[in-house]
Amino acid sequence: MKAAKLLPFIAIVALLGFTSCSTESIEDRVDAIEVPEAPQAKQIEIEIMELINAHRISKGLSVLNDHNTVKAVAFTHTDYMIEVDNVSHDNFFQRKESLQINANANVVSENVAYGFSSAESVVNAWLNSPSHKDNIEGDFTDFDISAEKNSEGRWFFTNIFIKR
Repeated sequence: MKAAKLLPFIAIVALLGFTSCSTESIEDRVDAIEVPEAPQAKQIEIEIMELINAHRISKGLSVLNDHNTVKAVAFTHTDYMIEVDNVSHDNFFQRKESLQINANANVVSENVAYGFSSAESVVNAWLNSPSHKDNIEGDFTDFDISAEKNSEGRWFFTNIFIKR
């Protein structure tokens, strides 16, 4: 009989415990989707985009359009790489999901780099790497780039491509 009286209490405690976990998961997902305002383009970023489009034209491919949401998402990753002092594709799934929701992207890909001092040097490095070149020459509609310097003056780059 005592177990029967405790059953409703145990059920309420269990229900409250599951509800708080579900709420945290939803909040985490919303945070991953928020997109900050895109920073103003730097000269090196404009030059990189021009070089990539010039390469695409030379291969008979369509020109890619710059896209503020893509730039904002790229900036968040470049800022992250500087913060952790590591070039990576960490958290790519979150960037992809954010661009699918906020930029109507169907396909998302990215190139990252570190330490190059000019637009020409980073684009040449990407073109000399088969997987990075595949992104540059891929079937995309839009792209943008974030280039930021760390405290030592070294550039970090995130170049994201999308197809809408």
